[in-house]
Amino acid sequence: MSKFKGTSKLYSELSAASKEEEQAMDDYIRQHIDAEGEYLHALWRDTQMKLSYGHMASGHVQGRLLKMFVQMIRPKRVLELGTFSGYSALSMAEGLEDGAELHTFEIFDEQEDFLRPWFEKSAYADKIFLHIGNALELVPQMDVEWDLAFIDADKRQYVEYYEMVIERLRPGGYIIADNTLWYGRVIETNTRDSDHQTLGIKQFNDRVAQDTRVEKVIVPVRDGLTIIRKK
Repeated sequence: MSKFKGTSKLYSELSAASKEEEQAMDDYIRQHIDAEGEYLHALWRDTQMKLSYGHMASGHVQGRLLKMFVQMIRPKRVLELGTFSGYSALSMAEGLEDGAELHTFEIFDEQEDFLRPWFEKSAYADKIFLHIGNALELVPQMDVEWDLAFIDADKRQYVEYYEMVIERLRPGGYIIADNTLWYGRVIETNTRDSDHQTLGIKQFNDRVAQDTRVEKVIVPVRDGLTIIRKK
């Protein structure tokens, strides 16, 4: 009995040490990249205070990365699936050139009262178009060829989102998919049939890996970003 207690204590200590090291590394990274800016920082704080699952917001590091991707790709039309608190949308909008647009889709209408003031009061209000509803129904109704898409919505439907987007993405366009490492659960071999989100991410990763229409790479930033380029 005491042996197992000792082992359990050791694992707990190792886990705590690992978390401390991870936090220290996160702090170091944030201190050595561009600041997120006062407006985005205020949005992040408001997200944590007012919304459930505030950790789902992209945050400082991923936000700066998304902005830089936009600046490198220079898209005219950006599609975002899953708005949540608007942090990722505002981060990408910050990198848009004049005349470019970002259309973001949020399925939960209760988010609208939180989102609209943050978008409308931002410096990028004229570039961001918020759509409330099911993107799988609304996006096909738009006559738009997208240059860049950011997928961060229902993990159970990632394959459906992917197929919808890839058909409407210009050749040479990019898809960025979030959470594709899914807390490390993607490497589990005994995923429960009831764990639909993990299964959805696994199916998406397998689908993209086998898709000869695209080039792809997974970047282990935050919870995993898959960068996909349509050939």
